[in-house]
Amino acid sequence: MSESRAIEEAGLFSHAPVVTVRSSSASEKRRDSASEKASEGEKYRDAKHDEADEDDVTYRNGEPIISTGRDVSRFVVDIRDDGDAALTVRSLFLGTLWAGLGAALYQVRRIYIFKPVQMSVSSVFLLLLVYTSGQAWATFLPRKSWVEGTRWERLGPVLHALNPGKFTIKEHAVSTLIASTAAYGSASVSNFAVQRLYYDTDVGALTAVLATFSTAMFGYGLVGILRPLTVYPSEMVYWENLPSVTMFQSLHYDTSTNARRVKLFWIVFAVFFVYEVVPAYMFPLLTGVSVFCLSSQKAPRSTKDHFTNIFGGAQANEGLGLLSICFDWQYIGSAYLSRPIQQQANSWVGYGISYVAILAIYYSNTWQSKSFPMLSTSIFSGNGSVYQQSAVFDSQFRLDETALEEVGLPFLTGSNAWFNFTLNLAFGGLIAHVMLFWRQSSVDAFSQAKTGTQPDPHYQQAMKRYKEAPTWWYLILLCLAALAGLIVCIKGETTLPWWSYILSLVLGTFVAPFSTILFGRMGNGVSTGQFMKMIAGIVNPGKPVANLYFSMWSHDVVSQSMSLAGDLKIGQYLKVPPRVMFLTQVWGALVGAIVNYVVMVSIVNSRQEILLSPTGSNVWSGQFVQSLNSQAVTWSLAKQVYGPEGPYFIVPFGVLIGIIPTVIHYLISQRSKTILGIKTESILLPIIYRYSGRLYAGVTSTTTTIIATGIASQLWLRRRHPVCYRKYNYILGGAMDGGVQVMIFILSFAVFGASGKERPFPKWAGNPARGRVDYCNGNGALD
Repeated sequence: MSESRAIEEAGLFSHAPVVTVRSSSASEKRRDSASEKASEGEKYRDAKHDEADEDDVTYRNGEPIISTGRDVSRFVVDIRDDGDAALTVRSLFLGTLWAGLGAALYQVRRIYIFKPVQMSVSSVFLLLLVYTSGQAWATFLPRKSWVEGTRWERLGPVLHALNPGKFTIKEHAVSTLIASTAAYGSASVSNFAVQRLYYDTDVGALTAVLATFSTAMFGYGLVGILRPLTVYPSEMVYWENLPSVTMFQSLHYDTSTNARRVKLFWIVFAVFFVYEVVPAYMFPLLTGVSVFCLSSQKAPRSTKDHFTNIFGGAQANEGLGLLSICFDWQYIGSAYLSRPIQQQANSWVGYGISYVAILAIYYSNTWQSKSFPMLSTSIFSGNGSVYQQSAVFDSQFRLDETALEEVGLPFLTGSNAWFNFTLNLAFGGLIAHVMLFWRQSSVDAFSQAKTGTQPDPHYQQAMKRYKEAPTWWYLILLCLAALAGLIVCIKGETTLPWWSYILSLVLGTFVAPFSTILFGRMGNGVSTGQFMKMIAGIVNPGKPVANLYFSMWSHDVVSQSMSLAGDLKIGQYLKVPPRVMFLTQVWGALVGAIVNYVVMVSIVNSRQEILLSPTGSNVWSGQFVQSLNSQAVTWSLAKQVYGPEGPYFIVPFGVLIGIIPTVIHYLISQRSKTILGIKTESILLPIIYRYSGRLYAGVTSTTTTIIATGIASQLWLRRRHPVCYRKYNYILGGAMDGGVQVMIFILSFAVFGASGKERPFPKWAGNPARGRVDYCNGNGALD
């Protein structure tokens, strides 16, 4: 099937050749299909609400094709609620255990901010660890029944509290969410890493923990207030959480019929766990196999250089990785098995623009691009050397005007400047798109929540049975988080004035709903950090550290909101009482604030030199913290760098430029529902903008593979084999992520030097001793 035909069937085009039926006959098809699958114990879940009678359902061979959030609520996630206990001694203990001790394994997420590609970490493996522990607890610890009728019977209530019997799905969810919530402090922690690496400031543990807790809980307070908009509606899926949700229900519901899926999970997990040693350690050439680079070993040096820029991508900041094939799942991930095709198709357009734009900027020498590496997130002096920012800022991290005149302005690589511009484009497009295209649905969501008529079946099921967490709980949490941040701002080494701190919170509060709506609907958001740093540079000129903290209490609050809203959605899908969810996430954030700080200190102390390198390697890279620092420094010099006389004056205008096409797009969509067969509303300019700068740094050899992964999952499996898609797609994604990420965690500390000592694999053709691992520089190892 051709790609255009596949996209047409996916619903981006106006005509789909598959059968579409009204839900009146859809009920009959579901009943017939359920009868056919009775031997497997599989039955489709009806929404049991008027919503089910209002929309069309698309089927293939009697199986619904999962396309929308409503489809997920009705056919993927079971509406079942056994009314079992959620908050128990067992669930709290296991959640705290894996968050504070065993969750060191899960803290591979922390490692990824120091890797060439930033990946989100699947929680499926953590979910299974908790499940195994809970099952062992229920089986082996004494129960009340053991002492009934004996002289120890008076201990029955105590034993029942410790071991109430069967380990339930809600206990499982609470334990897992405590541990996963503990992992959501990475954005804040990265700011402390920047201070250690670039400003020689040892941020105290108490300051770091308070600041991390402040951003997490302020974000959660916002989520609580906005949950009618960002959690309750069916459209708010948080797609990358579906592997976890389906695994929870597979383990606890109809376990006999789901045994095949669970067994398959462990087989795939084990295979990818063992396999990951090969591309990550023994055979790094598999990170990016480029036919063009391998075939150009004897080409002239100029040809090799051009090929490296265009086709190289197996190492950090090497090249654009065009048509390279990646065989290392750690750089691919299950996100492309989960995200809806609408999001992925728009991202493909963005990738195409990114290839063209970055090459055009570099080879046209725009922004003096040829004076610097084509890809890098560092800042440079005009002569191409790394910028000596310590000579420009005094001991209080404030700008020294005289020193700036002597040293000169910092410069960005052309790709980094383009990336900053596209971030502003995406931010402007995000605000405009949500306000224009999703305005009415947002208004309806609040209205439905107020009247209790929100049609999502999982919301209705939970609201009938459990008390909602009152809004004033979240308001108190907001106040406590704001107070903790104010203490850090005043007492810590932030250089951020109190009034600027308050402004940052206000800004984060404004932006959070826009970003969370896009993230919930599409499984992918738009980074707001660039915009926040731009505002910080305007209100705090000449203060790069203040810029970092301003962004932390604005952009990081937005990031926390998106992550914690996704957890609340898991709670809604699994019918965890809202008040229990509140306590779960608050406790998880407290534990995580400590764990995150400890892991960050360990990695920064042991890998400081390579994290400061402008290029890094295929194992470690400081690109993320470098980018934070570059933005903080350049935006603290906003007047000089981004002003009318500065080299990058166009970058701030990206916000306005991003709004205008979105407004035009909206006006066109009101007149024409389709153009050239493409639904106009399926075009997402914020996503296109975001991916237009995506290849600005890091390992880029993944693009071809992730596009192929998305096509295989969302265009072929989902459309052609919906039964297999519904039963196996999300579970297999979690299995692959889990196996790979556990091995990467082990390798990071065992051989990659996270613990201080590096043990490289012996050199051979698949792990060359010199040059690029993908041979894009013609290193002679194949002669």
